Amino acid sequence: MMHQLHFALPFTAALGCGLMAGIFFAFSVFVMTALGRLPPGVGMAAMNAINAAILNPLFFTLFFGTAAVSLLSAIAAVVAWPVPSAFYLIGGGMLYLVGSLLVTVRFNVPLNQALAAAEAESADGARLWSRYLAVWTAWNHVRTATSLAATGCFILALD
Repeated sequence: MMHQLHFALPFTAALGCGLMAGIFFAFSVFVMTALGRLPPGVGMAAMNAINAAILNPLFFTLFFGTAAVSLLSAIAAVVAWPVPSAFYLIGGGMLYLVGSLLVTVRFNVPLNQALAAAEAESADGARLWSRYLAVWTAWNHVRTATSLAATGCFILALD
């Protein structure tokens, strides 16, 4: 039973982190670039529509479920210390929790909220959009890299 748990937690965490890394990667590589090529008001409206659409049960299950499994994996590694995979389980858990969940809550969500509140057709809206594209994407690169690194850690932790 314990062996199954030691396999199931990092396996599930690796799948979740990998899916999240792919979502973040798509935004970093082409979605934000495409939105940045649009007139500011149009780009802002499109991003606001994306931000509204992503707030759904399937995405929440993936995003927060992966956080829960990552946390459980790290806790299991500490409780069962010293297991050979402990470093990878703790590393993967912390990478996802800090680099994906915390960065999202601390940086990307407030930027999304400011964008939603902005007047798209104003000069201030255009300035906000320019800053948003640079700052939001930079933090998204962090989420991409840490989610991918967490995926690697959880794969390496598999017995």
